[in-house]
Amino acid sequence: MKKDFWAGVFPAITTKFTPDEKLDLAACNEGIEAQLEAGVNGIVIGGSLGEASTLSEEEKFILLTETVKTVAGRVPVIFSIAEQATYVAVNHAKKAEELGASGLMLLPPLRYYASADETVAFFGAVAESTALPIMIYNNPVDYKIHVTLDMFGELDKYENIVAVKESTRDISNVTRMLNRFGNRYKVFTGVDPLALESIVAGADGWIAGLVDAFPKETVAIFRLVKEGRVNEAVAINRWFMPLLDLDIHPKLVQYIKLAEVATGTGTEHVRAPRLKLVGEERERIQKVINDALAVRPELPAGSWGL
Repeated sequence: MKKDFWAGVFPAITTKFTPDEKLDLAACNEGIEAQLEAGVNGIVIGGSLGEASTLSEEEKFILLTETVKTVAGRVPVIFSIAEQATYVAVNHAKKAEELGASGLMLLPPLRYYASADETVAFFGAVAESTALPIMIYNNPVDYKIHVTLDMFGELDKYENIVAVKESTRDISNVTRMLNRFGNRYKVFTGVDPLALESIVAGADGWIAGLVDAFPKETVAIFRLVKEGRVNEAVAINRWFMPLLDLDIHPKLVQYIKLAEVATGTGTEHVRAPRLKLVGEERERIQKVINDALAVRPELPAGSWGL
């Protein structure tokens, strides 16, 4: 596998559970195969959408081991690290490297509102502990810490910090990163409803959520833009938008899992404290999904599993 693989669509994979909240590895593997068939460029496991906060350390590494085995080198496997203590993040990075991860997606320290110098030191400690390439997850909306351009300037000395998941919800930040750093950092959009505009602005990739249920449509949008077929991408994106909006709700896990059930790519079982959708909320989200499926567009010919 080539070392510089940071481009394209990387699904943030949901973690599949059995009805009694055990890991459902068979369902996980089926979901991954659906993504690979559609032509995704990488797999991200153990992130927010993967319910990482409810997984034990042992379960995270079981998922990594199984995913590496299933993917079998076809695309890179990115292991997400979202921890409170620097030493835990360092240990996870080392273990992920041992188990065959291709790279890491690294969040700032959780729970503690770290200052800029503390955040940079945290990232630096992890970078020094592993040879794996690292993507910084910049999401101040949900995780409160904004990794600024100046902080990325300080991180420049760590050669294996190579990419950013840009989730500030400010599309202009894509341009600001590219203007200041050129190709030093690969820029991935991380907010589904803003993805098309971010790709047009020059983003190298898309860490996607609704891709779990709609992999071909997601890959098609990305590749059409990169091929200069923007109008075709826009048409698909307009159809997709009510679904993409599900990615920015606190219950995005339940919403996207319900969509996976509708498209046959997953199950809706979640782990407490999350609960399955019921009542009016379930009916409302199901209607969004059903309405979209009723007018699901025929995709233009291309290299997205067609």
